[in-house]
Amino acid sequence: MAFFRPTNFSGLQTLGKYHMFWPVPRRQQLFAVIFHLPNREHVKCFPFTTTSQSAIPVDPKATHLLSTKTRSEGRDGEEREGRARGDNSSPHPFSLFSAGAAKRRSKNQEELLVRSKKNGIWPPEKPLSVAEWEELRGEFKGISKFEDVMLEQMIKCNSSIDVAKSLLSMVAMRKGDISYNLLVKYLALCVRQEQMAEVYDVYDIMKVRFKTLETGAYSLLIKGLSGSDRWREALSLLEEIKKVMTPSKGNYGDCIKGALDNQEINLACELYYEMLAKDLIPNLGTLQVFFDTGKRVKDDQLKSELLGILLYLRENQLYPGEALMQSIKLWFESIPGEKWEGHVTTIKNSGKCPICNQNLEAIHLSQEEYSVLKQKIIKDVIQGTDTFRKTTPQEFEEFQNFVENHPPYDIVIDGLNVANVSNKRNQSQTLLDVVFHLAQQNLRLLVLGRKHMLTGSHSWKRHIVAAMQKKADVFFAENVSEDDPFLLYATLHSGSHCKFLTRDLLRDHKACLPDSLTRHLFFKWQRGHQMVLSHYWPGKRITFQPILTYDTVVQTTGDTWHIPYDEQLVERYSYEVPTKWLCLQRK
Repeated sequence: MAFFRPTNFSGLQTLGKYHMFWPVPRRQQLFAVIFHLPNREHVKCFPFTTTSQSAIPVDPKATHLLSTKTRSEGRDGEEREGRARGDNSSPHPFSLFSAGAAKRRSKNQEELLVRSKKNGIWPPEKPLSVAEWEELRGEFKGISKFEDVMLEQMIKCNSSIDVAKSLLSMVAMRKGDISYNLLVKYLALCVRQEQMAEVYDVYDIMKVRFKTLETGAYSLLIKGLSGSDRWREALSLLEEIKKVMTPSKGNYGDCIKGALDNQEINLACELYYEMLAKDLIPNLGTLQVFFDTGKRVKDDQLKSELLGILLYLRENQLYPGEALMQSIKLWFESIPGEKWEGHVTTIKNSGKCPICNQNLEAIHLSQEEYSVLKQKIIKDVIQGTDTFRKTTPQEFEEFQNFVENHPPYDIVIDGLNVANVSNKRNQSQTLLDVVFHLAQQNLRLLVLGRKHMLTGSHSWKRHIVAAMQKKADVFFAENVSEDDPFLLYATLHSGSHCKFLTRDLLRDHKACLPDSLTRHLFFKWQRGHQMVLSHYWPGKRITFQPILTYDTVVQTTGDTWHIPYDEQLVERYSYEVPTKWLCLQRK
């Protein structure tokens, strides 16, 4: 089959222009698989054409069509929701334990409820006859494409295959045709429920009826076939996609799973490295299948590949979910003769593992890493196109001279950010309290402020600002200037010991960095240098969040592995790191 990518399903109606090359009897046979045809006399009352939109009608009373026998075993509990919309996006594995899963499920259910209430359409619980479907359709004359909307709702509600078949029976009876659009939606439901006999039938019908398919159909077929005895046909479909575009990581993941399920280790590894070469990050479910296979197949090559996957997680600062973590743990413990033992733990601020007493890697950058990061931040963030939109080269040069004419600082403070940490006290007094607290520790401080702080106001009293200037150096930028570049420059210029104090996560500036390696270095440096005010009680207590001393990445000493992972159903933002670890120790 050829391949094309329409922008939406409405464009798929152009398939009617293509002609089939299979004989009519073969088409009759295939459609008889889906639509229980009673006899040839009944069929003859409907003309057959050679267009790709031809479909054989069904007996109006035949609503129980094919067996809905389901495979006895699920696919590792990782089935993503079927294609609930009529788009051409590829299906991807969905894990119950991946971060944010609960929130997504809740959101999906809310959207379903809202749309269902709006449209007033709920799928029936049992198959309907053609007459009953026509009656129901008549109740929703205001809804265009009733069949499409109903089938979408069936996908969302995970309706019985028999119910969907009865709907298609009505469509075939009324139109003498089942469109590509509806076949793909029906296929999505079959794939979701792992109704392999139905997937085979729809695939065979599509090969007869259509010369071309689009990305959504290819992805569904790959997903469906890869878990079946016909898994090698998914590889052929993957090759079809590669002729015109890069397959998705879900496409690769499904084919890898099919290969591993059939113990084709070399093929699975080839697909894995091919995916990495295309800069695709594997789904965690795909990596889990590798480790699950490792528990069953004792092979030195596979063991080497699995250790390589752990190093891949380290190099790319990727974190497994709880399901993948458990698979990694069980695999280590299953290695013959090595006596690995795994435990889940939380690492203290000291950086020492309470299970094995091993100190984790320090979060500090090497001198080479620090130099590279400093140059990239100055070039791409500070001197980048965004900096001078709110400041001027002259002002920034003045600031550079200011910093260079003073000894290195220990802490650089974002003045406005700190001043607004509490609404219980005057801004200038809040900032002074924090500055005074730090100055008592004999630290050299630089406060970044704005010129409006010097004008004297209710928020910024002159005598308080003057008192602050006795405890710290203060640079007053223009009121409209962006202070983050000043903060970064002063901190980096002062050396690797210097910290900075702000609640700003600096995500925009991290995004300005040109490559993932530099962004990873920035994130590592940020976690080891950013101070955040955690508690401020005016006149009583000031505390800061502890700065991590260890790096949150997969790491090994040879006899130990420490793997940070995302807890079950805990949503973690990109600027956060996991707090739970898997400690693996060889006894």
